[in-house]
Amino acid sequence: MRLPISVLDLAPIGRGQTPTDSIAASVALAQAAEQHGYRRVWYAEHHNMPSIASSATAVLIAHVAAHTRSIRLGSGGIMLPNHSPLVIAEQFGTLATLHPGRIDLGLGRAPGTDPATMRALRRNHVSAEAFPRDVLELLRYFEPDDGEFAIRAVPGAGLRVPVWLLGSSLFSAQLAAKLGLPFAFAAHFAPDLLLEALDVYRSRFEPSAFRAEPHAMVCTNVYAAESDAEAERLFTSLEQAFLALRSGRPGLLPPPIDRSRELDLAREASAQLFRYSIVGGRETVRRGIVDFLRLTAADELMATAMIFDHAARLRSFEILAEVRDSLVKSDESPPDAVQILGV
Repeated sequence: MRLPISVLDLAPIGRGQTPTDSIAASVALAQAAEQHGYRRVWYAEHHNMPSIASSATAVLIAHVAAHTRSIRLGSGGIMLPNHSPLVIAEQFGTLATLHPGRIDLGLGRAPGTDPATMRALRRNHVSAEAFPRDVLELLRYFEPDDGEFAIRAVPGAGLRVPVWLLGSSLFSAQLAAKLGLPFAFAAHFAPDLLLEALDVYRSRFEPSAFRAEPHAMVCTNVYAAESDAEAERLFTSLEQAFLALRSGRPGLLPPPIDRSRELDLAREASAQLFRYSIVGGRETVRRGIVDFLRLTAADELMATAMIFDHAARLRSFEILAEVRDSLVKSDESPPDAVQILGV
């Protein structure tokens, strides 16, 4: 068996780049991921963020799907309280009709933006409270039309598009367990409750028509390069972006830089935030993946990398695929790691 690894593409826009450049890079990354045997590529709904081009998530998925052949594509995630469940069912029902067997629908309950933009989206502060009800409504739209309900999703009814719940807290873990849905945890930016959320999800999981057993995917930052030093340099783009966001100055993704006093302070401040990030050359990445899977026993790993240079980002995911293949073929891993990897 092979280790399933997927990609979260945040469609980064770097300094000196345009959204057109970003979307073209996303297409190329998905094509490369398909070639290298990744399981799926997901895109996240964010609004009013200068460095991210995936705000119209369903439209981006449709574009990428038209330029790939087999890889699964989906949302990681659609922020459901920003939308009508019926509209999302129709959008993803259309995607699943155009690209059968290739579409995932990951759902989150955060706004994916700032308070002012929330208001522009016509979202109010209590929208998240309706999330469980909205998820149930959305799931119903994907069921076969039996004439019981007056409102149907067309396309959508009967397609049973795979729905995932996403989260960085215990709320979505509990809801995914209750509904018997697969669950994805965002350890790449909110790692604090990772292990507790996985335990809650697995221990409380109730089998359903969607899944007989729990299925947990964990997303973390993976920056791979030819050497540890080069990977660490690529990672400075994310560190700078974090520092700018924390300072109230979000902007385009900056190019990597050499170490500086300011960046060293940012690294100290972000040490806990990025504690599960895997950054290095092949052997460092290999050890990092084995340790991370031993820690989480994740059924699937999702990797993300906000790398400024497009070629370096493609190479990072190529190296990660090579590491994955070496792990699957290797008999050198400790027995517990081998069991987790499904080898």
